[in-house]
Amino acid sequence: MEQRRLLNERYELLEQLGKGGMAVVYRARDKMLERLVAVKVLREDYSSDPAFQQRFRQEAKAAANLSHPNIVTVHDFGLDSGQLFIVMEHVPGTDLKSLIRQRGRFTPEEGIPLLVQACAGIGYAHRAGLVHCDVKPHNMLVTPDMRLKVGDFGIARALASIQPDEQSDVVWGSPQYFAPEQASGAAPAPASDVYSLGIIMYEMLTGSLPFQGKTAAELSQQHLETVPPLLGEMVPDINPDLERILAKVLSKEPSQRYRTADQLGRVLMNFGNAKTAPALALTPDLEAGLPVTRPARTAEAAAPQPVDWISVGLGLLALTSVLGLIPFWLWIYFVYNPPIR
Repeated sequence: MEQRRLLNERYELLEQLGKGGMAVVYRARDKMLERLVAVKVLREDYSSDPAFQQRFRQEAKAAANLSHPNIVTVHDFGLDSGQLFIVMEHVPGTDLKSLIRQRGRFTPEEGIPLLVQACAGIGYAHRAGLVHCDVKPHNMLVTPDMRLKVGDFGIARALASIQPDEQSDVVWGSPQYFAPEQASGAAPAPASDVYSLGIIMYEMLTGSLPFQGKTAAELSQQHLETVPPLLGEMVPDINPDLERILAKVLSKEPSQRYRTADQLGRVLMNFGNAKTAPALALTPDLEAGLPVTRPARTAEAAAPQPVDWISVGLGLLALTSVLGLIPFWLWIYFVYNPPIR
């Protein structure tokens, strides 16, 4: 595709930002609104498939209805010269996968705030009835000031259209990050996105993926059957509470995980708060199964408080005054009710 091409006589393609198996992403200029945007142009063989065109339109409309600070906004979509395209906000920065490669690994203090933002965006989509289905660090953009936005909801599916017993010949997601149920061809659910977030969390904290394989089939089998190495084996100084959270997130059975990304986000936020605020203790919420922060008893709170002698004196004076009125009222009573002799 030549540079400076116009899509629908409106979007001027400036430079290529990235390329995948399904599409090419460009930095572009919206000539009508005079702003920079990102345009994803799908491959021609996908674009020429009528069934794919219909599915793409439905999913683009669903994605365009998502408005959240941690989600890449979808502005427009269309078909030009036989190629489908989708127009999104232009987010300065780089993707999370590139950051992991640059840093090697993140400390919990660095990584958890980013994961909480990812959970907020994906959790919002869950509340709107959408499953991302392809959660991976490549689809997460991080700005220079460490704001994270989740993109590529292009394969998201409305939960209302997914039956619990639906099976599919199409495996949704990327083999390194998809959930066991996705590997087996079952319908994805919010808990599937939670599992993918757990794989990203593991990769951020250790610098490597929990499962390694040469083929998609080999990776799928590991997601279905293999327990990943413990965080403590990879990062000796890791907090045991974080180890337990990740073990729950990476459960093979969806019902054993946190149900939505919102729920996982609250757990991680409470963990982060407990780490930075010594006066807060991490305790289990038995009903919801979530760690929550509760005020801890500090030495200052446990110390005896000084006696307020002024208040004590005023109280005694008031009591004395009340007691002193008793003889007066007894005298009044006997004046009007003399005793019978």
